[in-house]
Amino acid sequence: QVQLVESGGGLVQAGESLRLSCAASRSLFSFNAMGWFRQAPGKQRELVAQMTSGGSTNYADSVKGRFTISRDNAKKTVYLQMNSLKPEDTAVYYCNAKTIVNYWGQGTQVTVSS
Repeated sequence: QVQLVESGGGLVQAGESLRLSCAASRSLFSFNAMGWFRQAPGKQRELVAQMTSGGSTNYADSVKGRFTISRDNAKKTVYLQMNSLKPEDTAVYYCNAKTIVNYWGQGTQVTVSS
């Protein structure tokens, strides 16, 4: 059983930054990829950023240049640094770990006020 525990969400003003963390219960190398998704009210869950086990990354067009995904293998933790936040970034952010099964964290709320 894999556990993913997110932290770091909160309420910020537009233009500010937040860093989300996702602590995994086992080695990050056991996953094909890890990433962050988000879901705003009334919308589908969407990919925000993803990093493969080999270190390749991809980002949603809406966050390119503002968000950065990174990982600390020793801490079994993946991060999402979010800069220049906008009100449209408001959503519940979910950590995802991918093998042949998708694992999800419980989600952390990010609210950006204008």
